Formats: sequence, structure tokens, C-alpha cells
Amino acid sequence: MGRKKPAEVVLHPQRLAILRVLATRPRTTKQLADALPDIAQATLYRHMSMLLESGFVEVVEEQQVRGAVTRTYALAGSAVLSGADLAEATRDDHFRYFATFAAGLLGEYGAYLDGAEVDLERDGVGFREHVLQLTDHELRDLLAELRASIAARAAYPPSADRSARLLATITMPVGSAAAEGTP
Repeated sequence: MGRKKPAEVVLHPQRLAILRVLATRPRTTKQLADALPDIAQATLYRHMSMLLESGFVEVVEEQQVRGAVTRTYALAGSAVLSGADLAEATRDDHFRYFATFAAGLLGEYGAYLDGAEVDLERDGVGFREHVLQLTDHELRDLLAELRASIAARAAYPPSADRSARLLATITMPVGSAAAEGTP
């Protein structure tokens, strides 16, 4: 079996869940299994192998524990897909990728709502839609500014006064612009 395309690696429900957990801090496979109890151990190891092979995850520490090697894994940079990563995807592929992404968000939101104490304002939880009237150039500028701002904050190390926050963005044309294929 050949090497999977980056989009096929990342946009899988269980691998996406693994990447989200690793985005909070490095973890061992035992810690990943504890954080993701719905993923069977053998399946978790297969997914980790694929994520390692594809370069989305890296081993950041190895430790001998009772004759076995315990590895600690972290994200290797970012799991953001480029236009080139998605260039050969079909319409059905794109729809499946987006459905996986949206389902992951629904799962995360459901887990949040299942928490002991839900306080949307305190926790900074919200979801909004904004329709912006932008030229192609203005859109590219806005996206570049957002990416730079997010990248700067993604570099903040975990600490006692920081909580992991999920920020998901979706950008697409609406209404007649979507039907016309306008970017």
C-alpha cells in the first residue's frame, strides 16, 4: 500500500481527534489512550504509525520504563493542509473532508456540554457567522492576518494559567457567489 495523501491522513475522525489532543501538549500513547477511550489500543497504534510516517507527529522523548521504550509524541509543526494537499481531491472527497471536520467540531462541543460546569461566557465559547463584502485581494489579506495572528498564539507554551482552546475557521462564498464559483 502506498503512502497516503496528507488530506487522507489528517481528515480521518480518529486521527483528527489524536491531533487535537496532541495540540494541547505532548503525550505518550498511554496518555493518548486515556484521553481517547473510544479508540482501541491497536487502532491507536496504527493511527500513530501513519501520523508519524506522514510527518504530522514526531517523537520528542524516549524513556526506558521496565525494559520497554515509552515514547512521547507531539505535533510536528502544524496539521494545516495546503491547497496543493487538496488539489487532486474530488467534489465527494471535499464533502467528506468537510463532514469529518464538522463532525469533529460537533464532538468537541458535545464533550464540552457534557462537562461538569458549562459557562459559555467564562469559557469563551461562541459561534458566529459574518458575511463580509471583500475583494479577492482583501480576502487574501484578511486570511494572511488571521493566520499570522493564530500562528503567533499557537506558539504559546502550555502553562498553569493557560487553557487549550479550539479555534476553528471556515471561509467560503455565500449565496449567488457560491453558485457562480466566485472565490
